[in-house]
Amino acid sequence: MPGFHHVELWIADLDATRAGWRWVLGRLGFSLDDEWTGGESWAAGGAYLTLTSSPNLSDPAHDRRRAGLNHLAFHGGARDAVDALMADASAHGWRPLYVARYPHAGGPQHYAGWLENASGFKIEVVADAE
Repeated sequence: MPGFHHVELWIADLDATRAGWRWVLGRLGFSLDDEWTGGESWAAGGAYLTLTSSPNLSDPAHDRRRAGLNHLAFHGGARDAVDALMADASAHGWRPLYVARYPHAGGPQHYAGWLENASGFKIEVVADAE
């Protein structure tokens, strides 16, 4: 079966951003699948996303502009669902990006919103094609 099995994000201080991740993942249809001290896994569509704090981090700062992960892109559903999520994001620890170009910062045929949390992780929420 093609596609991702899972993605694991190492986060320096998961407790500082856990509520924001839980809000956005739940809103996007993920279910909390497993939880342990310092981590948790969220499942959707046969794959899962793990958020974990590791004592093996070589640098506690995440910078999406360095080599490595720039952002995760999620299916957001209908355009009105993406709009509602974007409207609520600031209250849950996510800062909207590219506000002046929303919802077409990715081009005129691409309807999406971009968010960044306090740890510097960026996500893209993409609306279904009409």
